[in-house]
Amino acid sequence: MQRGGSLRGQCMDAQMSALRQRASASEVDASYNTSSFARHVATILERTEYRRCDKGEDLEDIYRLRYKSYRMSDMVPENPAHIVHDDLDEAENCSKFGIYIDGTLVSTLRIHHACSATPQSPSTTVYGDILRPMLAAGAHFVDPSRFAADPDWSRVYPQIPYLTLRLAGMACFYFDAPYCLSTIRPEHAGFYRRIYCSEQIGELRDYPGLNYQVVLYRANVAAIRERSFSRFPFFRSTPMEQRMLFDTPNAGELAPLTILPTAKYFHEAA
Repeated sequence: MQRGGSLRGQCMDAQMSALRQRASASEVDASYNTSSFARHVATILERTEYRRCDKGEDLEDIYRLRYKSYRMSDMVPENPAHIVHDDLDEAENCSKFGIYIDGTLVSTLRIHHACSATPQSPSTTVYGDILRPMLAAGAHFVDPSRFAADPDWSRVYPQIPYLTLRLAGMACFYFDAPYCLSTIRPEHAGFYRRIYCSEQIGELRDYPGLNYQVVLYRANVAAIRERSFSRFPFFRSTPMEQRMLFDTPNAGELAPLTILPTAKYFHEAA
């Protein structure tokens, strides 16, 4: 078991080294020759790593981070375990991630890939009357949820939402999903309309376990792809990074412990 995981990590290290050697300084500079904000996010991204958290202490840490973040704004009721967890965390189409800056956990995100075979997701739970007929007709979606950021580190790094939601875009590309769903608080809708050109497709409804109502938004991935890359080059990623994040390991093989961002190396991706 350990040997498979080690080989996988060595493979990533080798590919990353090759990408670094081939990526010229001019390509890197051109990728980030945009706004000062985008360049600053790119700089933080260099110190960022993603971890897929399926078990053990990493998983407990992200459940606790959810609770810490949500209790700050009274999003969830108190509970003695000081964790936020639900049945959707155990769904076969669910991936849970921790985002780390300089080795410190600063945020977390959960992603479901909903399709006819595995329709379970937060959005299909609340808006099944809207989404399940689409799934039955062959549609599929990426559905990110449970975004939570450490309140203390968010004051230090206001770029955390961009570093975190970068995962949703990579999931859309890996699964070739035409749409990305967002079940969100109404007051957050402006961010999704501005950054992702999302449109509202579901009205205000209750969400189980939350102390507020949500609305359903949908972003057209193909329509916003180049616009997003132009404004926010740090959203780019290589197929290698996407595979490392979302691929299911072969039998007897462990998933990589840490995945490093590849935004500035995407030109050379295989």
